[in-house]
Amino acid sequence: MAEQAKHLDGAILQRDKETYAIVPRMPLGIVTRELLESIVQAVKKYQIPVVKITSGQRMVLVGLKEADVDTAWKDLAMDVGRATELCVHYAQACPGTAVCRFGVQDSLGMGTEIESLFIGMALPAKVKFGVSGCPMCCGESYVRDVGVLGKKNGWTVIFGGNSGGRPRIGDVIAEDLSKEEAIDLIKRCLEYYAANGKKKERTARFIERIGIDVFKKAVL
Repeated sequence: MAEQAKHLDGAILQRDKETYAIVPRMPLGIVTRELLESIVQAVKKYQIPVVKITSGQRMVLVGLKEADVDTAWKDLAMDVGRATELCVHYAQACPGTAVCRFGVQDSLGMGTEIESLFIGMALPAKVKFGVSGCPMCCGESYVRDVGVLGKKNGWTVIFGGNSGGRPRIGDVIAEDLSKEEAIDLIKRCLEYYAANGKKKERTARFIERIGIDVFKKAVL
């Protein structure tokens, strides 16, 4: 079964070694009525027993039979939300200035642009973005591989955070950046990491290994 799982794109074999989970891509955790209707129809049609909201602001559908995986994706008509591959997985974002009274920067706009530019980018390990529209940091920017934090004078870019078993607060790379400057810096950070990181070495471990001063010198 584990060998067969390799041929099912976007399917994750579960611990029962018989059923699979799929994670539809939901940019920034924004859910439309049409998207919800598609998921509800799939849950009913394939008798999916578990639908779980993940930490990445996505819904994972758990308990699909192997024979139903491909047809379920066709019915959903949604892109795969990468969950195990060595690439950029997702950007999570707070509401920012779109609706939150505390927002000082457009985190949804920034997150949308990051999604369009970097999702699926091949890297040494999985990478997650956290985008926050104010210093309250509801997008968890300091504990994501790449963090973007909005302040009154612009954007702060953070790199090397992790919230897993060996948590790490990310390092501030630069502050008071325009959106364009922040995105350009993120691109340089990821390119340097792609060229110098070891396979399956998360950004937190990468920064610990090479040192933040070396990293900053390379990307700034």
